[in-house]
Amino acid sequence: MNYIDIIGLFAGACVTLSTIPQIMKVWKTRKVKDISLKTFSILTFGIAVWVIYGILKEDLPIIITNSVSLCLNLTMVYFIIYYEKE
Repeated sequence: MNYIDIIGLFAGACVTLSTIPQIMKVWKTRKVKDISLKTFSILTFGIAVWVIYGILKEDLPIIITNSVSLCLNLTMVYFIIYYEKE
């Protein structure tokens, strides 16, 4: 692994981890009234495309960070749909 990959992993980790506080807040409060399902859906789709792109380029930092981000954003989309019903 070279320094460019390390920079890519660091940048991806920062972006990926930024979703966690929002997920934790929604999980604790069960309130999603002011969170846009459309925004998170488009973001999640874009991240899925980044995963595909990373696989096609065989770029491990892109694959790893965006796969984790995809899981986190899918969790958020699930929470929005699930807690909107309550």
